[in-house]
Amino acid sequence: MKQSLFLFLLSISFFVGFSACTEDDDAPVEQTIVGVAQGNANLSILVEALTYTDLVSVLNGNDQYTVFAPTNAAFTALLTTLGVSKVTDVNKATLKSILLYHVVSGEVKSSAITTGYVKSVSPFGTTTSNLSLYVVKDASGVTINNGAKVTTADVEASNGVVHVVDKVITIPNVVNHALNNPNFSTLVAALTRTDLLVDYVSILSGVGPFTVFAPTNAAFTALLTELGAANLNAIDANTLNNVLQYHVVSGANVVSSSLTNGQMVTTFQGQKFTIGLTGGAKITDANNRVSNIVVVDVQGSNGIIHAIDKVLLPL
Repeated sequence: MKQSLFLFLLSISFFVGFSACTEDDDAPVEQTIVGVAQGNANLSILVEALTYTDLVSVLNGNDQYTVFAPTNAAFTALLTTLGVSKVTDVNKATLKSILLYHVVSGEVKSSAITTGYVKSVSPFGTTTSNLSLYVVKDASGVTINNGAKVTTADVEASNGVVHVVDKVITIPNVVNHALNNPNFSTLVAALTRTDLLVDYVSILSGVGPFTVFAPTNAAFTALLTELGAANLNAIDANTLNNVLQYHVVSGANVVSSSLTNGQMVTTFQGQKFTIGLTGGAKITDANNRVSNIVVVDVQGSNGIIHAIDKVLLPL
């Protein structure tokens, strides 16, 4: 029942994900995803990386995948950033995780892509929660995680489809996820207010894991109206610190499926709030105010984000 509740919740969210394309109105394609990459000289480093990380057999199999394939120039830029000269200089487990982060289950052609979160096949550590990508489709094309752009779409393979991208998509932490999504820009502005004297960016970029119940921009706008505040800067530093810390659970990666009705959650701030599942997933804060959880399970490298439509207030 809980699972169906969260699937319904995702379906009504304003973050719309994309679904796999099931149409098959083209002639059969003989090359696998790896074969497509091998036939493109501009993807030779990707082929080398797949071989090094033992992923060739995965992408040569019968399962259908969508691969965002970085070009040689994209890999060269990454290697320069890492201070190494070739992909085999990168830790194999790290590189494997990054490569799997470019892979989505099912065949998703460009016509089926819409703006929203989608799960990669790269897992978070040893858990069953897979790392999330934030995909934007607009008039300029398709962009992943606010950086990598699709330069060539819909290169068909016998076991899926390849979209060539101009940047290696590195795995985001919870801070990066917030930065990548413009719907969290007010939250980012709050977390980076210098007069708070707390380096939230460094804290939330740490090992974690963290669970962040992240208010949307609309949630902050509603809060300002509720408080009669002209803008975010009108909220005093002590109050804002308490509010921000009340949205974080430290030391746990709390996936939506583990939430239970009536569950009391202890926050980084020290106070608790209550989870409710009746009539939709929601949070009741210490002031008996109710916020709906509108997006769940945005998985990062050091924790997970659930978006909420009202800012929580501690006592």
